[in-house]
Amino acid sequence: MNLSKLFAILLVLLAFMVGWGIGNQNTTALERADLPLDVAYTGGFLTHTEPLSNGQSASNNPGSTLRAAITARLGIGDTYQVNPGESIQSAVIQAQSGDTIRVMPGTYSETVYIDKDDIHLFGVIIEGRRATLDGLGKLNDAILYSGNNIVIENFKIVRYKGNGIMSQAGNNFEIRNNIIVDTGLYGIFPQLSKNGLIEHNVISGIADAAIYVGMSDNIHVAYNEVFDNVAGIEIENSRHAIVEHNHTHHNTGGILAFVTPGLPIKDARDIIIRNNFILDNNTPNFALPGSTVSGIPAGTGILIMAADEVIVEGNIISNHKTAGILITDHGNASGLTLDPQSDPNADHVMILDNLMFNNGLDTIDAIKAYALTELHRGNVDIFQIGPTEGSCILNRQRYASVGVGDFTDCAFDNTNAIANYLLPMGAEHRLISDRERGELTYLSICAGCHSYTGHLIGPPVQVIQALYRDNPEALADYIDAPVKRRSDFPKMPPQNYLDRKTQLAVAQYMLDVKG
Repeated sequence: MNLSKLFAILLVLLAFMVGWGIGNQNTTALERADLPLDVAYTGGFLTHTEPLSNGQSASNNPGSTLRAAITARLGIGDTYQVNPGESIQSAVIQAQSGDTIRVMPGTYSETVYIDKDDIHLFGVIIEGRRATLDGLGKLNDAILYSGNNIVIENFKIVRYKGNGIMSQAGNNFEIRNNIIVDTGLYGIFPQLSKNGLIEHNVISGIADAAIYVGMSDNIHVAYNEVFDNVAGIEIENSRHAIVEHNHTHHNTGGILAFVTPGLPIKDARDIIIRNNFILDNNTPNFALPGSTVSGIPAGTGILIMAADEVIVEGNIISNHKTAGILITDHGNASGLTLDPQSDPNADHVMILDNLMFNNGLDTIDAIKAYALTELHRGNVDIFQIGPTEGSCILNRQRYASVGVGDFTDCAFDNTNAIANYLLPMGAEHRLISDRERGELTYLSICAGCHSYTGHLIGPPVQVIQALYRDNPEALADYIDAPVKRRSDFPKMPPQNYLDRKTQLAVAQYMLDVKG
């Protein structure tokens, strides 16, 4: 062997050794970054100090293994049985607090309205046959409740135009084991509620959100399957919520946590999204034009908009055209009117370890353009736009990310210390004034068809005010038994399931409201 060949071999060996050393150093750095910290999150409801009117302290809940929102009934009541051909609402009218209503398998085409406390509405399942509420494509709502300590389970609900199951400020509720298909805007919709459990439901074909938690606190959403909807699970203007162990697939957007400007509750915060399967949410957006969710780009796994203290942990997020996780402020969201009382930014977002792959496969032009400013091409697991403070990410090298340069490294890697945010003693029962009853009824039942000035399914509130002026009794009569009067609007379905007090309350509210 000549000297030149020997010298060449030595150079190759030297280059290999140097490369191996550098590579080994980089590998060691990556391994150190990937080492589990085993440090639990110590924030959340435990550290918030808002007073609880029933005397409970925030510190007595996190870490609890409690999995019930209703820990005790108000009393031992009677049991009513409803058979096919009979009315569920008639049983509700007869029932008193503490009673149980068992609904036998069969089809019931009605709206059920529960305005009493501690009623358990229980569908009986026999050989797979369920009690089925069928709106026939004509009725607006299946089950509405304003009572506290309400349980609704084991129903099949189909073909309603507005909502499957909706609350009007009822605290302490459990909604479980229901199958809900094609019920209009929402499948399950608790509003202005505290302390609730939504679990083991299967919901599909919803034009807004399958599960929509609105302006509510201390809510647990677990073990649900939601698919073929615009939004799978939506936490809007709500606090202290955990969304875990759900399967959300083939929606437009999988799981959403955001603030809608202009609502009475101005923030969304302290939300944990963990251990969910979030897959293939690429369904074209079929929401009503102008609604908040109509702006969700198809192919969004998780959307965080202006919500604070959101933790994303342990999820499998894959096969989304736009992005696995999309984080934005109000300023970069389309079609929103800003609210000066709402913080428009998503702050203190915390992204821990998640399994993410095949996201951002065919993302929207706006994300492509922004990604180019960071010389990023290809898939997008995480996209963040807009100002953010206090946000962090764990093991950032695992993800194809854009816009997270200001995120620090998270100092913790799990939320194991927080089992749920349910209140061990329950929330104090909410008492609703006539004014609140009218407003809540309008927001939950009427607002989908009657805006203040706009042309929706029915005439605007301003037109109704001009027609009825100082005559709420006449408007309440029409609410009870509508008659088609105008060719440019469809006939309104009767709202005769509402008691007279509620009909008068909503009529008075609609005549009094300004803008």
